[in-house]
Amino acid sequence: MLVEKLGGLSFEIGPIRPPSEGGSRSLLLRVTRNCPWRLCAFCYGIPYRRQKFQLRPVGEVIGDLDQAKAMADLLKEVSLKLGYGGETGESLLKTLLKLDPTLNHHESFLNLFNWLTSGGKTVFLQDADSLITPTQTLAEILRHLKALFPQVERITSYARAKTLTVKPLEDLKLLRSLGLSRLHVGLESGDDEVLKRVNKGVTAREHVEAGRKVIEAGMELSLYVMPGLGSVTLSRQHAENTAKVLNRINPHFVRVRTFLPLPRTPLFDEYKKGSFKLLSPRQCLSEIRLMVEKLEITGRICFDHFVNPSLKNGFPIFRQNYDGYKLPEEKRLLLETVDRALELEESEFRWLEELVGLPCL
Repeated sequence: MLVEKLGGLSFEIGPIRPPSEGGSRSLLLRVTRNCPWRLCAFCYGIPYRRQKFQLRPVGEVIGDLDQAKAMADLLKEVSLKLGYGGETGESLLKTLLKLDPTLNHHESFLNLFNWLTSGGKTVFLQDADSLITPTQTLAEILRHLKALFPQVERITSYARAKTLTVKPLEDLKLLRSLGLSRLHVGLESGDDEVLKRVNKGVTAREHVEAGRKVIEAGMELSLYVMPGLGSVTLSRQHAENTAKVLNRINPHFVRVRTFLPLPRTPLFDEYKKGSFKLLSPRQCLSEIRLMVEKLEITGRICFDHFVNPSLKNGFPIFRQNYDGYKLPEEKRLLLETVDRALELEESEFRWLEELVGLPCL
């Protein structure tokens, strides 16, 4: 009977989160639905199925937290009754799935179970821009979260730079005091021509303003950059100006996501017509090298995603852990890693087109 009750509890989960928040098995709490912009030429809202952006009513989010808490309490009770001492783990999960196989398809149950098994320390607020939520509303959610789960040590979220430029610094400081400790922001490029071409909706100056404000508020900042987004034509200025913006912000993390044209996006259409020239693997590595060479940050640069350059056998060129390379201490190592790869023949590399079955143009 108790196991059946688990299947009756649930909370809403959005479609994506940063890999670094999945690897730590964060509890996923959906504060907003979808993306308020949805116009980037490389994305076009595809991860969110182009659905309309919504601010979830605060009562819904609070209710989801209550459901997660009820599920956690019930799991502990079930664990005690089944002889697992109130703990979660692989053995308990196997037993629960035997008793109720439908739990294997219960998304929020699996998320909560894995989160508790990992220690229940981190929470990720979904979807694409939780910071667009009115500050006092988000503060209410954070207070309720910490009241129910006081063991939580890190709360993170995606945010748009445009949103952060209009968010008062004192608001960010308040949210930081309530536990929001890291923001993930898509920089993509520090070059205004590239940003305009891909319809990012933000300028390099605004990226710098937003990034500095996040750091001044005491939060960690994780910025995402896209090698190849400037195509062959704008490759050099894309690399150089991205490095300049990163140096002005000095984020804690730079996460590299090599550009890959996605079907049903404007840049994919440009690619098919031949007006957007994808970088070859060697050109991509050269662009990354140029950016790294000019970086003067004291944070980390990470290659924790499968789209980054790798060899034909699937072996990644860079470390793919979530901490990456510490700069400036490992800058020389990183440059030497690129240089060794650049000595290889082009045929030794995996081509990006192969990842989505694109014809190599």
